[in-house]
Amino acid sequence: MRGDREQEHIDDLIATVRHIDELWQEWRRLLQTGAEKRQHQGLQVYAKTKVFRIWHPTVIWGTLQIAEYAAETFRQVVDYYEIPDDAEAATAKRLERQQYLYQGNRIFNVLLSEQALYSNFGGPEVMKGQLDRLLAVMRLPRLSLGLVPRSAPLSIWPGNSFSMFDDKLVLVETYSAEFSVTQPREIELYTKAFELLKQSAVHGSAVRGLIFAATHHFDQLPTD
Repeated sequence: MRGDREQEHIDDLIATVRHIDELWQEWRRLLQTGAEKRQHQGLQVYAKTKVFRIWHPTVIWGTLQIAEYAAETFRQVVDYYEIPDDAEAATAKRLERQQYLYQGNRIFNVLLSEQALYSNFGGPEVMKGQLDRLLAVMRLPRLSLGLVPRSAPLSIWPGNSFSMFDDKLVLVETYSAEFSVTQPREIELYTKAFELLKQSAVHGSAVRGLIFAATHHFDQLPTD
């Protein structure tokens, strides 16, 4: 037993040393030349990943975004971090991720909170288009879309959004930086968190019902 624990610590230390420069990257530094480069780097991670586990409590996951929704998020990124305005190029690069939804044998396990359906990026028409996109991707055979209803009992606090790539990497986003998790024991905690969040989620027809309700909400809002 002692040897096993020591080996765990050694594995964690090796992972930390290998990725020390990637553990905590400030957005200002990461995006200093614009947002497109970061989106390109994401494509490289996607190409190597077989199983995705995604948790987004407030926004639609980037790979499921329509162009207008993505463009609005990037305009906010440009303004917030005061970086060069390459929102159009960054949007195009983000949309390239969608090719992986249809290629190979990748599995996508996506959890959103119900709030993500209502976080308004781009106005009612954009949001209705985005919600329609969710209904469409639900039919993809290798994508599982779950929603955590607003009133669902929780087994763990929602926390920040995170994206898991196989059992090798977890990316956690904060306002100031992107945090990369590579230590095996820490990745196990995110795996556990995802499973606990999944216990609160609904799938299938219940998801469609929540999306239809959100669409009705935006139908009632005035458009510009």
